[in-house]
Amino acid sequence: MSTIPDNLKYADSHEWVLDNGDGTVTVGITDHAQDLLGDVVYVELPEVDTETVATEQFSLVESVKAASDIYAPVTGVIVEINEALEDSPELINESPYQDAWIAKIKLAEDADLSKLMDADGYASSIE
Repeated sequence: MSTIPDNLKYADSHEWVLDNGDGTVTVGITDHAQDLLGDVVYVELPEVDTETVATEQFSLVESVKAASDIYAPVTGVIVEINEALEDSPELINESPYQDAWIAKIKLAEDADLSKLMDADGYASSIE
């Protein structure tokens, strides 16, 4: 099993969140999620300036096995998307925590990162 980075927060639906410290977060899917999906062939990126609502779908990842909705772990507004995934969706498999982030979200004022799991909590949830 791969290492689960302890500087990130995690959602039950297998998204990770990096607090950028400036009112924004970077979001991607976990190594566990990409492993379950298999070889990723397409990522439907959200549009910049789109509002996200925590626990609601905001992206889609398709693999050779299945298509999987990606859920926003936080409420906010998309401020940036990872356009590299349009040409290289396999980055999700190769580098889920570094190169394959999906979007950066400006947090809503009432967004609460404390509702997300830490690395230990996420590890327990997938055992």
